[in-house]
This record gives sequence, structure tokens and C-alpha cells, in this order.
Amino acid sequence: MPLDSAALAWFRRDLRAYDAAALHAALSAHGAVHCAFVFDTEILDALPERADRRVDFIWRSVAELRAELERLGGGLHVLHGRAREEIPRLAARLGVAAVYAARDYEPQALARDAEVASRLRAQGVALHTRKDHVIFELDEVRTGAGGPYSVFTPYRNAWLKKLDDFFLKPYPIAKYAARLARAGNPPPSLAELGFAPAPMALPAGMSGAKKLFGDFKRRIDDYAKTRDYPALKGPSYLSVHLRFGTVSIRELAAFARRRQGSGAATWLSELCWRDFYFAILAWRPDVAEHAFRREYDALAFDDDERLWQAWCDGRTGYALVDAAMRQLNTTGYMHNRLRMVTASFLVKDLGIDWRRGERYFAAKLNDYDLAANNGGWQWAASTGCDAQPWFRIFNPVAQSRRFDPRGAFIRKYLPELAHLTDEDLHLPRAPVVDHAAARDRTLGRYGAVRARQ
Repeated sequence: MPLDSAALAWFRRDLRAYDAAALHAALSAHGAVHCAFVFDTEILDALPERADRRVDFIWRSVAELRAELERLGGGLHVLHGRAREEIPRLAARLGVAAVYAARDYEPQALARDAEVASRLRAQGVALHTRKDHVIFELDEVRTGAGGPYSVFTPYRNAWLKKLDDFFLKPYPIAKYAARLARAGNPPPSLAELGFAPAPMALPAGMSGAKKLFGDFKRRIDDYAKTRDYPALKGPSYLSVHLRFGTVSIRELAAFARRRQGSGAATWLSELCWRDFYFAILAWRPDVAEHAFRREYDALAFDDDERLWQAWCDGRTGYALVDAAMRQLNTTGYMHNRLRMVTASFLVKDLGIDWRRGERYFAAKLNDYDLAANNGGWQWAASTGCDAQPWFRIFNPVAQSRRFDPRGAFIRKYLPELAHLTDEDLHLPRAPVVDHAAARDRTLGRYGAVRARQ
């Protein structure tokens, strides 16, 4: 494109004004770049709660993004409506030659982008998307035969072998700041969007991500030793910032790669898992509704409503499971080890379809991301790629004793059990199912499907 043309950078889940691939692509190819974000009513109208932490987080992050773009000499058009209509309308009003956006991989987002591209094309405007949410996309990490990976360890080996400074190099933004165009109208307030400030609001925006990352840099050497214990400050707590792009995945991976030690290596492997699940979703978008291993769509789940509600409310009688669900319901966050424990319990102790649990987490998690959430649930349910074996069933009491031995986490979210001894705390109290009996039923359920193959 000639530098005398204008472009529009459409922010979605890349809410930062540094190391942003789509913004850089627009700035390097055009003389004037307008920026926009849309509070998409197709997404917002489907949310059940008006005090939604994710909307609150996005709203505050967008405000910080706008302020930073203004500091650089530009601005941000903040719109409220259907993105598939608002972006073509804004592009026409501004007279841009092209629209740039970070590439998304979720089926609904792809359908939205296809419609936006069609509408723009009718106006003589191109839509360009750029890789930004991952280090490597599906086609960049292939098996020796040229196909996609379905097992994590060889994927990770290939991913690490390919990783070098080129793929971690940040996209310069400040050097092109003079090309940023200013924006006019003030953005809508949270109330004008139909939402209220959320309780226990999260540290938002680029500044929130920077603060959390700075804290984690001081703790990363212990990550491999602390990450599985929910009572300890082990994780990075950056997942919601990765979800909405207030931090750059390249920045995180570059730091982990430079750092020596098992903590950094383990965390880099976790970032690799994230790429892996994005690749699976891009390769097999049907996993959003179906088992990756399609034979497991034939599993005959019980879906007992009484058991389902007990799980949702944290009333199963198994302390670690209940504390984890209370944490989720109270804060919108759940420790990664506990995501595995609660998912396994729902599917393999209660006999309830993994898809119901996946949707519940989708509604509750601050950091909900379809690729990772779906991948994690299918791993726990043994229906996914490189999942835990179907006959491996977490014992909720053993998990409780191992990962919260003194009950510090359990006592925080189940204060009614605080008076119990450390040993008694882990024992089931009025359990909704007997684990041993539930295990036998699950083995029979999966065995019946396998016997038909």
C-alpha cells in the first residue's frame, strides 16, 4: 500500500500499544492509521451478569490503551454495537484503504471476520489479519510427514527447536507514532454499555500486566516447585492478560527462554501448551462441540441434575473439589491443578458430560479462552488429543492430601471446616458419591465404548 493511504487497526484481544502485530503492520504500510475497538453487543448481550469481571477488565484495559495511544499522538475510536457492522461503517467513514486485525482462531470469531471481510470487500477495502496471540500457528510447527501434531511432547520438541530470536522479536510501535491518527468522541462509560463495576476487580490493562509480570519474575525460579499447590503463590496470574492481550506472548516467552533453571523451563512449556491447544482448535474446530477422539462422542453420561448442582455449588462433600468451585464462583479464578481435579471429578466421579463443565467454566472464568479451556476439559475427560488415559481417575482425597496437605487453601474457601484437624479435613463429609464405586462405573462407561471400536 502507498504511504499516502490510510488504514484502520482493529483491536480485539490485543489491548496494548506495544509489540502489537496488526498495529505494526498498519503503521509500516500506511501514512495514517486510525485505531478502533468495538464493545460487541453480540458478545455482551449474551452475558447473564451485569457486574461481569471480564467486561470490567476489558473496559478499564481499553481506557488505558486509549490513553497510551493518545500519549503517542493518536487515539482510539471506541464503539458499541455489532462489530460486523460497526467496523465496515467506520472504515467507510474514515475512507481507509485497509483494515488490520490480530488473527483469531475461534469458530465464531472466524465467522465474524469472514462477514466483515465480505462487507469491506464490497467497499473496496481489504481486511488483513496477522499472527499475534501465539508464537507459532498451526502451519508453522508440523510433523516430519507434514501433518499437524496430536501429541504434546513431540510438538513441544519441535516448537522449542524452531524457537529463536526472530520469532520473539517485538514489533516496534513507538517509531511510527507520528502516523497514528487522532480520534474524537469520548468512549462509552461502563454504565452506558449496560454494565456495573465488578466486585473483586482484577488489575487491568498494560500496567496491571506489567506489575504482575514484574512480581512473577522474582518468583519464576521456584515455579516448578510451587505451581501445583493452590495455597502457595506459584502461578504467574497472567492468564487473563494473555487472554485479552494486555501483555505480549513474545515478551513472556523471550524472558522464559533467556532465564536459566527448571522454573523458567517449566513455565515456557506451559506457554507451549497454550500454542498447542490453539493449533488443535485451528486444525479441528469441531472440538468446540465434539470429542477430539470422535469415538468418545458415544459415551453414555448420566447427567444427574442433583449431582450437577452439587458440583456447581461446591457441595460434593470432597473438600478440595468444593473449595476449588467456591474459589471459581467467588473470584472467577481457579488454580490450574484444581481445574484438572474438578474436571476429572465431574466427568469421572459424577458421570456428567465434559461439555457441561466446559460451558460452566466458560461462563465463570476471568481468563476463559476456548482453545485452552476446551483442551483442558478434553484432557481431563480423556476424549482429547494426548489426554490422560481413560482409566486414570484422580482420587479427590489423595489430591487434597498431596496438594493442600495443611488445608490452608481448603480452610480459606470452606471456613466451616476450619476447626477440623489437618487429617480429618481431607476426609469426605456427606459425599454425593462414593469414589471407589464411581470409578468402577466410569471404567465400565469408557470400556463399553472401547469395546465397540
